[in-house]
Amino acid sequence: MIDPYENLANAIVLQAVKDYRDAKKKLRKHPNSEDAKKMINDVIRFLLSDWIIALTTVDGSLILKKLEREE
Repeated sequence: MIDPYENLANAIVLQAVKDYRDAKKKLRKHPNSEDAKKMINDVIRFLLSDWIIALTTVDGSLILKKLEREE
């Protein structure tokens, strides 16, 4: 059985991935969107931070590489 804290940590990472994808989609329609650019930068900082290491064993840089390949 998965620990509730582990569920929360996974949900935080999944939300970051969703936010990144949504921001990329917005940038394709509105290339000058400062909000979308800021969101992407925030997610990148999160995925490369020590915070993600505290939440999960998943490699944030690997997640980022996969997200960048989706483009």
